[in-house]
Amino acid sequence: QVQLVESGGGLVQAGGSLRLSCAASGRTFSSYVMAWFRQTPGKEREFVASIDQTGSSTDYADSVKGRFTISRDNAKNTMYLQMNSLKPEDTAVYYCNRGPGSVLNIRWARFGSWGQGTQVTVSS
Repeated sequence: QVQLVESGGGLVQAGGSLRLSCAASGRTFSSYVMAWFRQTPGKEREFVASIDQTGSSTDYADSVKGRFTISRDNAKNTMYLQMNSLKPEDTAVYYCNRGPGSVLNIRWARFGSWGQGTQVTVSS
């Protein structure tokens, strides 16, 4: 079974930056569209950003566009989320996941399993 392990979260002041990583096991990482999601207590998991198999196409939630950058390194089986100009409302547990669909459609996907995520806390 493929494993996705999120890391890089932490406590940061408003306006600061963090870079999250999503490390995948297996030999077929490059076959999948990848995406970041986030969730806060009492709220549904929400889409953050997605990236296609080669890293050529990306999509972002309006709330993070211009501040976050998604990327991937297929040679390392790793996806990244560079988070700049962080705001307190970005505080959440961040999760990654994968699918065979498109960059634009993955935000609507319902995933059967999730990892433990990584906590991002932005202080005001």
